[in-house]
Amino acid sequence: MKANNYIKSERLKLLSERGSEFLGVEYPILGGAMSWLSESKLVSAISNAGGFGVIACGSLNPIELNKEIEETKNLSKNPFGVNLITMHPKLSELIDCCIDQDISHVVLAGGIPPMNAITKLKKAGVKVIGFTPALSLAKRLIKSGLDALIIEGIEAGGHVGPVSTNVLAQEILPNIKEVPIFVAGGIGRGEAMAFYLEMGASGIQMGTRFVCAYECIAHKNFKKAFLRANSRDAVLSVQVDDRFPVIPVRSLKNKGTILFLEKQKEVITKFDNGKATMSEAQLDIEHFWAGALRKAAIDGDIENGSVMAGQSIGLIKKEQSLSEIIEEFILQADARYKK
Repeated sequence: MKANNYIKSERLKLLSERGSEFLGVEYPILGGAMSWLSESKLVSAISNAGGFGVIACGSLNPIELNKEIEETKNLSKNPFGVNLITMHPKLSELIDCCIDQDISHVVLAGGIPPMNAITKLKKAGVKVIGFTPALSLAKRLIKSGLDALIIEGIEAGGHVGPVSTNVLAQEILPNIKEVPIFVAGGIGRGEAMAFYLEMGASGIQMGTRFVCAYECIAHKNFKKAFLRANSRDAVLSVQVDDRFPVIPVRSLKNKGTILFLEKQKEVITKFDNGKATMSEAQLDIEHFWAGALRKAAIDGDIENGSVMAGQSIGLIKKEQSLSEIIEEFILQADARYKK
């Protein structure tokens, strides 16, 4: 299905051109890779609506990823990408899967991308995208060969960095011209995209905004929680012990946030008693989120699970189709340039 071209102003067309050409789509809008939710149905719907869907590989094994890619191809003939976690024990095999499946773009997340992964992907003609929380790292990643960057602020949902989207944009956008840069975190309306395009971005990434799409497989309880929440309900997780640094996770405050504190204390006690190594304890803490998110997003337990959401959650007022969300978003951006 071909999306209608909603961009009318020449200014927005010009600002969108670099990102759209890089992704091979109408609108320079990346779908944020949300574990359990960014699967074939949502990813294909984003791509069919003119954006660029991204499969969240997360903890999938190569066989599971291969199946997800095949199902997405059956639902859309438009470009889409895959998000791979750099810490995955089978990263090399997952990369092979992407190459064999002729995936055009791969997003490497969860840490600084290993050089061998970048080289392998680029040698196969795959465009490689990475995240950067600072200008210095952005320059380093470009030298490593990355084809594009995503800057994601603390307003985003899930695992986040320490700096706001607005500050990151001011730090990085005026100083990086070599590769396209996509801005993420707290973006829920088209005017925000237009603003960052004016600053020099090539496009944006959204996740939270797509949760209440009809095509998203999130449990109805999960979606209802999104529709009830306001921006200040999406809070950051708390770290219990400096010896076990925890990447902050933004989610709706519930019993699950308390359970995470208890989980940290339990694991730290095991470590102090010599029943777990430092790495085992750290991994145990991080594994909490995968199960907690599934419990809420798929099983519908929004009290004890993790309802990961960005602060833009307060801007979501109703469930809509993906095509309606994209149309509304682009028309909002386009209106900025109407006389």
